[in-house]
Amino acid sequence: MSTQETRRTLVVIGNGMVGHKLVETLVERDALLTWDIVVFCEESRVAYDRVGLSTFFTGATEADLCLVTPGFYDRDGLTIHIGDAAASIHRDSKKVMSTNGVAIAYDALVLATGSYPFVPPLTGSDRTGCFVYRTIDDLEAIRTYADSRSTGVVVGGGLLGLEAANALRNLGLDTHVLEFAERLMPLQIDEGGGSALRCRIEALGVHVHTGMRTSEIVGSPDVSAVQFTDGEVMPTDLVVFSAGIRPRDQIARESDLIVHERGGILVDDACRTSDPDVYAIGECAVAAGRVWGLVAPGYDMARVVADRVLGGSSSFTGADLSTKLKLLGVDVASFGDAFGTSGDTLSVTFSDPIANTYKRLVVSDDGSKVLGGILVGDASAYSTLTAMVRGDLPTPADLEALIVPPRTGDAAPSSMVGALSDAATICSCNNVSKGAICSAISAGGLTDVGQTKKATKAGTSCGGCVSLVTELFREEMRKSGVEVRDDLCEHFSYSRQELFDIVRVHKIASFAQLVSLHGGGLGCEICKPAVASMLASTNNGYILDGEQAGLQDTNDHFLANIQKDGTYSVVPRVPGGEITPKQLIAIGMVAEEFGLYTKITGGQRIDLFGARVEQLPVIWERLVGAGMESGHAYGKALRTVKSCVGETWCRYGVQDSTSLAIELELRYRGLRSPHKLKSAVSGCTRECAEAQSKDFGIIATERGWNLWVGGNGGIKPQHAVLLAEDLDKDMLICLIDRYLMFYIRTAGRLERTATWLNKLEGGLEYLRRVVIDDALGLCDELEADMAAHISSYECEWKATLDSPQRLAKFRSFVNTDAPDPTIVHIRERGQIRPPHVVGVPEPELASV
Repeated sequence: MSTQETRRTLVVIGNGMVGHKLVETLVERDALLTWDIVVFCEESRVAYDRVGLSTFFTGATEADLCLVTPGFYDRDGLTIHIGDAAASIHRDSKKVMSTNGVAIAYDALVLATGSYPFVPPLTGSDRTGCFVYRTIDDLEAIRTYADSRSTGVVVGGGLLGLEAANALRNLGLDTHVLEFAERLMPLQIDEGGGSALRCRIEALGVHVHTGMRTSEIVGSPDVSAVQFTDGEVMPTDLVVFSAGIRPRDQIARESDLIVHERGGILVDDACRTSDPDVYAIGECAVAAGRVWGLVAPGYDMARVVADRVLGGSSSFTGADLSTKLKLLGVDVASFGDAFGTSGDTLSVTFSDPIANTYKRLVVSDDGSKVLGGILVGDASAYSTLTAMVRGDLPTPADLEALIVPPRTGDAAPSSMVGALSDAATICSCNNVSKGAICSAISAGGLTDVGQTKKATKAGTSCGGCVSLVTELFREEMRKSGVEVRDDLCEHFSYSRQELFDIVRVHKIASFAQLVSLHGGGLGCEICKPAVASMLASTNNGYILDGEQAGLQDTNDHFLANIQKDGTYSVVPRVPGGEITPKQLIAIGMVAEEFGLYTKITGGQRIDLFGARVEQLPVIWERLVGAGMESGHAYGKALRTVKSCVGETWCRYGVQDSTSLAIELELRYRGLRSPHKLKSAVSGCTRECAEAQSKDFGIIATERGWNLWVGGNGGIKPQHAVLLAEDLDKDMLICLIDRYLMFYIRTAGRLERTATWLNKLEGGLEYLRRVVIDDALGLCDELEADMAAHISSYECEWKATLDSPQRLAKFRSFVNTDAPDPTIVHIRERGQIRPPHVVGVPEPELASV
């Protein structure tokens, strides 16, 4: 019998996270050798990350959310019908019909139809302005409708409801959450946790209303208000329903498959329905007596079905419902028997009403084993505690130490990752064990956590286990004899942060002084530029004077950006993108006279390419004479503060973004830092200046300014996070001063703000405590450091022009003033270098 004759067909209805995990698992297990797999995808896009759906409102694109690697469905034997739902199942003929008329015969069929959002049967729930929160299409519709609205209401205060509230908040709406129960997230956390969560969310400006029974959505035809059963009316422009989910089992009902009386397709421990050739997985299925509404159990079911299809005997008998989430920037975790329903149990609780943190441990009646718990506000112990619930780690005798913050002076608790067995599950979403991670690290020679995540998939779904993966990676490095240190280089046994503190505290003025007192050797290409940046940050002197000149990178050495052909580009500062006609004319005349290629940059500045070293001072003289100065495009310093036109011109603007951008750029110009800094100011929430992709970004609201930090467009782009909101200008500038100086003090070498914030112990919450609450007592120092920088700033171009000694350095060769004859200039789309430049013979032009 031929291979073709033995091939069978598997049809998968649904291409959500769980459906795609099934297909992915089958492909990994070489199922395509014997099976043809056909997938019906109802949406217009392939599988995407619904867990991270809310990031769509903070800048994530469809590509960022997509779970399907490029080319995945190009394999032989694998077919996907995008935008085509399965319409009916004909079990007698074993055939699936789609809404587009596609008919596929199957040998095995998997239903992965997921769930649909429940909309309460309220009068007016179908009015214009009512939405659900389930798909990218839903989110796009919400964003479009919210564009000209001011108030939004979310009906439902569970997990998804708070995600929806965060989305409306990010859209700039005054946001209200209505919850029928007496606390938020009633299925996951108890009264104490709900109280702490409510305080934290209200502190962010979201209005929380619990114990509210909605009776009607008012409006004609658009939503105008929500009415409650007690007669109270709450005005609103938009309503999002997030009152729970229901299994999508209609196609199963129509096919006479057995469904649960409360909804959901009944399956056995093989995830097989009442028809042995039909399986059901994910939220459409009732497995082990219930519907499992988390991604990890769905993935478990997908793995079981993949194994069964390939002849195995795996079973699904239940799953861990532990989950750790960050809702509106607040850590929330629920794990194990969180409510103590499993018999004789005791509870140990800790509540801090000032910090609004709440922790509850459910333990056996003799205190010998952790059974479950709830964490709100601080979920740092989540990985350790869930390992104890699973039995992978022993429960210590001192239960209090597990949830009570250590007292000042107490030693930090030692890592318990070494006590885990190799079989211990580290990542429950992707079913990755400690042994699998350790083997991948040693066998693959992995050198960082990112490589470990990519190789094992641990930490790539919900992200709740990333801290444990990191801890495990460090433990493996130590076991391999690799010292886990972050020394700057071989010449200094200190991290960049430690070395910066030494420079600052001891008032070190030179590299020679620093290396003689605290290092060794002559230095290298790593430590010299890093120390040069530290000295510039603390002393703010002219960077090409004396010893400083030899420490600089190539760009800093000539105060311009070197290009691939050996020439340099010149970028004058254009604060906020605002430029006078005189300055434009000066730039044009310089470009024409020196034959420079001109281009508008992404930061609202003009770049002039093709200048030779000896031409730079002459070019600067023209530009400085027109009132411009160095834009520091060559330095690890502030580059630009981009701006939209704001309320001055834009009909949507609510604040003067241009004036603020100019003020900030002039305030922080020349500020040397571990890496380049970019900023932007948007005059409204439409975000035309793209402030959320910057190291620090400001977005106007009708009540003031929102400050976003830690974004950048580097090798791995990352959007910023909200540090503080509705600030007046003085407080905004104060917080930016503190944030920038704290970053400069504590970041690693060449570490962007996004990476720094990701690695910062305690993350955004810790940063808030430092720069807003002054928890470390540093704020006066940080502000003083910034004030010292501002008062001592001078334009490096002008400082060079004022000194004949400094000007002498700007030539191609040490023994002659002649230009470099090897430089070949380029024609670029009609911009051609003129035949003569200030008396210098022109090298032969080359075209591209």
